[in-house]
Amino acid sequence: MTARRWARAVRWYLRELTGEAEYDRYRERHLRHHPLAPVPTRREYEVLRSRHREAHPQGRCC
Repeated sequence: MTARRWARAVRWYLRELTGEAEYDRYRERHLRHHPLAPVPTRREYEVLRSRHREAHPQGRCC
């Protein structure tokens, strides 16, 4: 594997691990389903995501 491919793979992994790629997927889905609506900023998205988590807690067991 070349250094460039390795660096790209590490970057992809870190974006997935930190959740950074999640906003990009959300943005693409938002544009596809609501093309005329303004896209929330990353900060607004994080607030929406936090509110959703608080309103819909999921217990994790085992």
